[in-house]
Amino acid sequence: MAGKIPRDFIDDLLSRTDVVEVVDSRVKLKKAGKNYQACCPFHNEKSPSFTVSQDKQFYHCFGCGAHGNAISFIMEFDRLEFVEAIEELARYHGLEVPREKGSRPAMSEEKKQQQQDDYAVMEQVARFFQHQLRQNGNSKKAIDYLKNRGLSGDIVKLWEIGYAPDSWDALLNTFGKDPQRVKQLVDLKLVNKNDQGRTYDFFRDRIMFPIRDKRGRVVGFGGRVLDDGGPKYLNSPETRIFHKGSELFGFYSARQKNRSLDTVVIVEGYMDVVALSQFDINIATAALGTATTPEHIQMLVRATSHIVCCYDGDRAGREAAWRALENALPALKDGVRISFLFLPDGEDPDTMVRQVGKDAFMEMLNDAMPLSRFFFENLLKTHNVGTPEGKIALKKAAMPLIESTLGDDQKQMLLEELAKHTGEFDRFKLQQDITKANQGSKQAYSPNRNQVNKPKLSPLRMLIRLLLDKPELATLCEDVQIDIFAGSNAAGMDLLRDVHRYCVSHPQAKTAQLVENFRDHPHSSTIAKLLLQEHLVKDEDAERVYNDSFARLLDGHFDSRIETLISRSRVQPLTQAEKQELNLLMRERQKS
Repeated sequence: MAGKIPRDFIDDLLSRTDVVEVVDSRVKLKKAGKNYQACCPFHNEKSPSFTVSQDKQFYHCFGCGAHGNAISFIMEFDRLEFVEAIEELARYHGLEVPREKGSRPAMSEEKKQQQQDDYAVMEQVARFFQHQLRQNGNSKKAIDYLKNRGLSGDIVKLWEIGYAPDSWDALLNTFGKDPQRVKQLVDLKLVNKNDQGRTYDFFRDRIMFPIRDKRGRVVGFGGRVLDDGGPKYLNSPETRIFHKGSELFGFYSARQKNRSLDTVVIVEGYMDVVALSQFDINIATAALGTATTPEHIQMLVRATSHIVCCYDGDRAGREAAWRALENALPALKDGVRISFLFLPDGEDPDTMVRQVGKDAFMEMLNDAMPLSRFFFENLLKTHNVGTPEGKIALKKAAMPLIESTLGDDQKQMLLEELAKHTGEFDRFKLQQDITKANQGSKQAYSPNRNQVNKPKLSPLRMLIRLLLDKPELATLCEDVQIDIFAGSNAAGMDLLRDVHRYCVSHPQAKTAQLVENFRDHPHSSTIAKLLLQEHLVKDEDAERVYNDSFARLLDGHFDSRIETLISRSRVQPLTQAEKQELNLLMRERQKS
């Protein structure tokens, strides 16, 4: 594993990058005042609600809430991991990504070269299998099999389907020209080596499907048996470049075919993915001989807003679906839904789409069972809610799963459904109403009191929100001394202190750099939510509102903190730091 990328390098990379150029190279932007606009690439819309700010180096969609800096955009649009997005942006600027020294040293040049060579060999082997399908003297049965499965020549070519010859050493003789290359073939599990030292081809007499990772590199193969001997599907074992729990067959193709991947359907086999594509359904992907893993779900959640798990309707299919649900909940953020489609006995997506056609199959996907319905249908099979004991048992089984759910709205929806099944719905709704009423009664501040029906922010949240937009406010407004709240544990105060501290030490930072530095902060989700809120403050009014918000925050803080310190002094002597704080608070309170 490589060492950590230095924070200074990431900040420098963002300072070199114009987010407008990055976005415009992928989505055509139009000038709109001082900003740029386009139809959002992350959801379907007819009128543009996607805005890119050159000043703040930040993008935001008022339709779906997508937002971030250049790194975030590359991650979401190109479907890359964080480190991959950094590497992509660094290549754009002709920079080498440095790594910090530590327990995980950076990859050596020798190892990098080995990795590149591995990918090159896998690509060559994929072409070798394709050539064998066309030229091998024994390939007729493979071609006949594909024709009998209803696959056209164009589809076979599109998916780079090949044939592993019915030979012990066809691949070995082609690529194993020297001991070093043979060792590499063994390491990549293309060739087996037994206890006696004999080497032979791993795949023999099988239809071959190359498995590409999310960056399009061949990392493994899936082989489908032609006769009854051996396992029906044989996947490449784990290697230094192939980890089946992290890869999905067809995912790279689905991303390439769909710039806006609104729905992804998880099916059970390679042939299902290929067959669906022949009917112009290019949204299917398959796990590689494993259950759908948390890594698979996280990969899909970043790529789409709707995941459909399509399984056989038998017991094994439903058990696989339940495992997928358990793995999905911790990654299920609000705005992403997961549905379940169980096919009739004896049917799979391949046979089903040929039977009903594309439109009817897509309708089946759209009408798939919602997660909440499958969740409770499955649990109610083993818990009888007709008795008090059964209701308790259902709640005990459901709550750990519900609590693991990432999205707040998703979690609330499941809690509401649980309350209906346990007979606690009225109490649940009452608690919800009380919570909403308490939230609505909290003091709020609007910078223009003549405006009605406008979003409002508390003074503390307004301070954070303005700093996110204009980090330079921390140094411009010298009278705003956030350190005065050092003894406060008010909600959000720690985030304000952290943001203000960063802005003071980085007065030239833009919104993009500030947000990037808080990507892994405990309150990063709060920052994201604040960025989605309109504060209705014009640029020319920002300093005034910032100072005014600070003054209002002080009003509430002074009274409560002074009272606390005075009460404590009656019981025991104050520390030197507390005395200094009390004196400062009293002076500031007199000023205000």
